[in-house]
Amino acid sequence: MDHQQLLSLLRQMTLDEKVAQLLQLATPFFKGADDAGMITGPMASLGVTEREVRNAGSVLGLSGAQQVIDIQTNHLKHNRLGIPLLVMSDIVHGFKTIFPIPLAIGCSWDMALAERSAEIAAREAAVSGVHVTYAPMVDLVRDPRWGRVMESTGEDPYLNNLFARAFVRGFQGQDLAGDTDRVAACVKHFAAYGAAEAGRDYNTVDLSERLLREFYLPAYKAALDEGCEMVMTSFNTIDGIPASGNAWLMRKLLREEWGFDGILISDWGAVKELIPHGVAEDEAEAAYKAIRAGVDIEMMTPCYVHHLAELVRSGRVDERLVDEAVLRILQLKSKLGLFERPLRGADPEREREIVFCEAHRSSARELAVKSCVLLQNDNEVLPLAGTGKIALIGPFAQSGDILGAWSWQGAKEDAVTLRDGLAAAGLDASRLIVAEGCGVDAPATEAQLAAAIEAAGEADAVVLALGEHAWMSGEASCRADIRLPEAQLALIAALKPLGKPTVAVLFNGRPLDLHGVADQVDAVLEAWFPGSAGGAAVADLLLGKASPSGRLAMSFPHAVGQVPVYYNAYNTGRPNVPTAPDHYVSKYLDIPNEPRYPFGYGLGYTTFAYEAPRLSAAELRADGELTVSVRVTNAGRRTGEETVQLYVRDVAGDVVRPVKELKDYRKLVLAPGESAEVSFTITEPQLRYYHADLTFASDPGEFIVYVGPNSRDTAEARFRLTSTV
Repeated sequence: MDHQQLLSLLRQMTLDEKVAQLLQLATPFFKGADDAGMITGPMASLGVTEREVRNAGSVLGLSGAQQVIDIQTNHLKHNRLGIPLLVMSDIVHGFKTIFPIPLAIGCSWDMALAERSAEIAAREAAVSGVHVTYAPMVDLVRDPRWGRVMESTGEDPYLNNLFARAFVRGFQGQDLAGDTDRVAACVKHFAAYGAAEAGRDYNTVDLSERLLREFYLPAYKAALDEGCEMVMTSFNTIDGIPASGNAWLMRKLLREEWGFDGILISDWGAVKELIPHGVAEDEAEAAYKAIRAGVDIEMMTPCYVHHLAELVRSGRVDERLVDEAVLRILQLKSKLGLFERPLRGADPEREREIVFCEAHRSSARELAVKSCVLLQNDNEVLPLAGTGKIALIGPFAQSGDILGAWSWQGAKEDAVTLRDGLAAAGLDASRLIVAEGCGVDAPATEAQLAAAIEAAGEADAVVLALGEHAWMSGEASCRADIRLPEAQLALIAALKPLGKPTVAVLFNGRPLDLHGVADQVDAVLEAWFPGSAGGAAVADLLLGKASPSGRLAMSFPHAVGQVPVYYNAYNTGRPNVPTAPDHYVSKYLDIPNEPRYPFGYGLGYTTFAYEAPRLSAAELRADGELTVSVRVTNAGRRTGEETVQLYVRDVAGDVVRPVKELKDYRKLVLAPGESAEVSFTITEPQLRYYHADLTFASDPGEFIVYVGPNSRDTAEARFRLTSTV
């Protein structure tokens, strides 16, 4: 439909029909659903009538080509104007083929593979009938206690921007109407959900506007600049006002300043949650504040359908606000081609061919290899020798619980376990000894511990498969103690006296406090939750069939007492200078200030030597550019991939500036002894930041350039910015 046809359709709708378009309900409400027997429960609790269900605008949690066909066909039979449903789901890091969790993908620093993962997820979702995915999640994260760090790509604004764009391109492609193998993306959670106090889900966020704009908002804007069709509100407050009722955030900033005219949807139940937040007295006031803030779709609460029509009739709410919201919804349905093809890509036959196909699983394996981060490799115990026995011990030795949260359609039984991955890589029963050792959080029985000690005693090397249950991270899965469960630490301690070369492989959804791990083993491979092909990918790395190349997108704390700990922090008036120790400086008495493993960190199976960075000039003019060059040499014995990172510091600003900020990076693959010249270009716009008055500009003066393999181990050079625009 063109715009005029959509306006004509809008004029034909009654006020109640328009309000119902703003309602999103879960699958069981709709006739034709596999679990439609549940319909009386949700309907009773929400007080939604059958008429409102028939006029509802969208459904969430629905997938499966035949089920979508049945529900959409039935819906169109009973909807007076024949307006199709929008089908939305959480396709976060894969549909049936599960890719590594987004935090792991962030550690790949590989935009092409990230985009491909979203494209494959979209293909599988679309053929199964999904129109919209609630992804990407681009919240900047600094506190690993928060369970939802697993959904983010890390702590750095620049890297998050790149991933936000890559995911949107992958999900949406270039033509949503013509390419039925793509889905519309919904960036979330707007805004600053990753800054929840104490790392506790749904908790308060209190940031200055300058901090919000400089660190937390850019990735959302990047997703929208890439064409992202939808935005989801966050559960948290911004400046004391919950996001779903925050008119400054949604109307002034998102709509007016950024020009976003797509759909704004609440998160699950967030409109009604304005009441317990304490900014709405009842459902009517919640509906009033949400529609005035610009929320178009209310997810799974009935404030709009119960009260919005009366608010319009009483004159408290201008009907134009409702019309604007409905028109946005109709426009997306039109862009997806749903008026002409309401079943869109749903196709049971193609679904059987495409979903979880070999090509998709191969891509998942490739990205899993690139996402793992080698954190420690004392005595070069990795890769494991091609001969000798290996004891694979731990609760994740044969576990399929390696998909992570938000792997909605993924099945643990379909995942390649680490044991199966090693066996497929050539380790037969004569070389691979497997023992569970203990449960994830259940202490070892006498029999388990005895079997683990016997297995380790027979082996030439030990691989400990450790980590968190998938439910230990994700939404509502925050942890104050982010060490491995005590049962696993006890297992490590019990095997340590055997003196065998030991590798810890970690399956988890957040950076961990690795006390009791890093100090007890020789090597640590962070595998995260690596997805459907995870065991095969980890086996490739352990056996040297692939080399680790992942780099941390989020710092690992030395201890939980440091958090939030992140690389791009501000200095203080009394910084801790190790070369000039002083008591009266900003430091801990009992632990270092620095994280155990910093942002950008990761080892490989070779080493790289960096020469000092060179600048093309000592000064940079506002209308010019400056080149930073560095020569990098593979000084080891194996071919490897290096991620050369460029950081900049503004020495003196209008407001305090971070000690380092990532500005660019380059990936290169070098053979042993091979060298390469890596060059970066710096221009004045890269040096801009938000001043005290919120102007976005640079300042003349001195800057420091840092180049190295991570945010800590860098060499520096200096230049001056001599004029500004």
